Amino acid sequence: MLPVVETDEEWDEIVPDETVMRPGAADLCARLGLAGAPLTRFTEGSQPVYAVGDEHVLKLFPKAAADDGVAEGRVLTYLQGRLPVATPEVRDFGAYENGWRYVLMSRLPGTGLATAWEGLARADRERVVTQAAEALAALHAVDPEPLADVLGPGDWGAFLDRQHAGAVARQRAHGLPDSWTEQIPDFLGTVALPRAPHRSLLHTEFMSQHLLVDASGPRLTGLFDFEPAMIGDRGYDFVAVGLFVTRGDAALLRRFTEVYGRAFDPAELLAYTLLHVYSNLPWYLRELPAPADGTLRSLAGAWFGTA
Repeated sequence: MLPVVETDEEWDEIVPDETVMRPGAADLCARLGLAGAPLTRFTEGSQPVYAVGDEHVLKLFPKAAADDGVAEGRVLTYLQGRLPVATPEVRDFGAYENGWRYVLMSRLPGTGLATAWEGLARADRERVVTQAAEALAALHAVDPEPLADVLGPGDWGAFLDRQHAGAVARQRAHGLPDSWTEQIPDFLGTVALPRAPHRSLLHTEFMSQHLLVDASGPRLTGLFDFEPAMIGDRGYDFVAVGLFVTRGDAALLRRFTEVYGRAFDPAELLAYTLLHVYSNLPWYLRELPAPADGTLRSLAGAWFGTA
């Protein structure tokens, strides 16, 4: 019931259209034994995702993103019970029709940390940050090799080279002013990132939008969205930590790294920020304060410093 989606144009036309997507999601739910369950589409995320009643979540992947569906199903299945925070339990995953894939998973309890953050007292923020650091440390301690057949990039050094080659164009496409883009080549040239690091299982978007909390506790209740998972250098995961969990708060990042068990050079983390697959520096500059001198070196300290 869902049409083929292989191009950006087909994606833009079909994926947002509930008159097309909802009947397909309902048909798939019926095939999975959930006929008649109410469907509520989540507004966040790049893929179409539905709450199926109160207990399940259905995530759909068109043909253009079919590999992501395979990866998410495999990663979630592998991680079940391995972390100190809950991850969705996979009920079923596989192929639907016309190249679409799906993951049917349990629905985690809690409120998004991004939503709850402003209402948390300082001590509660510190408690949640501590729990998040414990979760990320546990994730990075998991052996990633059983997932190497579905997760890239394989050669970390080659991945860095590709990202480096497109770094300036990527930020210009997002509208970054020349005063910043002109600094990128020299800045990246001064940062020596590991080309063959210890291989860790990376979430890649370990951010408040993908963490759930019981705000009355508070305590961390869930971590989700493993679709963009990779295998590589664990410092790469600290981009989202600094930008979206500790949000430029040096004391909170210091607590996070102390609990995690390792600190990172701020310049290294800003370099990974510029090389990240989803890097969007203009967005980050709208979210977090920038130093008055307008230099990338100072920006690294402002966002990823712990002093």
